[in-house]
Amino acid sequence: MKFIGNLLWLIFGGLETAITYFAGSLVLMLTIVGIPFAFQTFKIGVLCLWPFGSEYGYKEDVNGCLASIMNVIWIFVAGIWIFLAHIIFGVLLCITIVGIPFGLQHFKLARLALSPFGREIVSL
Repeated sequence: MKFIGNLLWLIFGGLETAITYFAGSLVLMLTIVGIPFAFQTFKIGVLCLWPFGSEYGYKEDVNGCLASIMNVIWIFVAGIWIFLAHIIFGVLLCITIVGIPFGLQHFKLARLALSPFGREIVSL
């Protein structure tokens, strides 16, 4: 069932979303300051490829203070806009019964887009 959900996700917009995140990562890699943020956009892009059957959690060995500071910078620079985009897509998809699973995946991506530092993706 996860495979079918992921396949439908890729066909109906997930691939384009992941490519957008990967392109954003490449642009952020052009500057030294943007490299940590590029890794986070890449992480969100990977989750965009296969969101069904994947979840994210907190890393065990993360430096809490640095991750918190980077999350605050992330929110003000790009995180709020990515968060709002996923929330809008999630609400639009949840209007129909068929779109509810895809809308829930957008809500999952929105939570990760708000604070990606200190989190890791786990396959279930």
